[in-house]
Amino acid sequence: MNNKKSILHPIKIRNLHEDDYKAVLKWSRDDTFCEANGWELNRNEQELYKWWLHCVNLESKDSVRLGILLEDKLVGYVDLAHIKNNTAEIGIAIGERIVWGKGIGTSSILCMMKYASKKFGITTFDAETHEGNIRSRKMLKKVGFIEISRIGHEDYLGIDDQLIQYRFYK
Repeated sequence: MNNKKSILHPIKIRNLHEDDYKAVLKWSRDDTFCEANGWELNRNEQELYKWWLHCVNLESKDSVRLGILLEDKLVGYVDLAHIKNNTAEIGIAIGERIVWGKGIGTSSILCMMKYASKKFGITTFDAETHEGNIRSRKMLKKVGFIEISRIGHEDYLGIDDQLIQYRFYK
């Protein structure tokens, strides 16, 4: 049986909670997750907790971070940033590596896009990923994003990697 099949359970997105910290702490101990998402390795627990409280209590007119739930378990988060004039940048981090490559990212991006369209009137979504992040690139293409540029470089999994910018028009 193919272990790469998509999970059939629908995801939900919701506001973050302080007690989601247990999941975040677990993710912070996964070096692969941390390296893939630009998180500091071996982060101090108190500093991580302060950062998490900031995420939970963030009140911003131009950004939103929502938790991704799979079967009522927090497995990641999805962001909107630079919300302005019906445009926003969208991003995602799946903390539970066991569900990587199973369609959770795609479902989460689509769910956030629907939310953003209703709540903020967003019609244009921008995204950016590393050339070496094949899963992210496939997900963006599957959703309907088109590559618009290749500007910049950034460390990705210990390698100086090309950044690729994408756009989606509703």
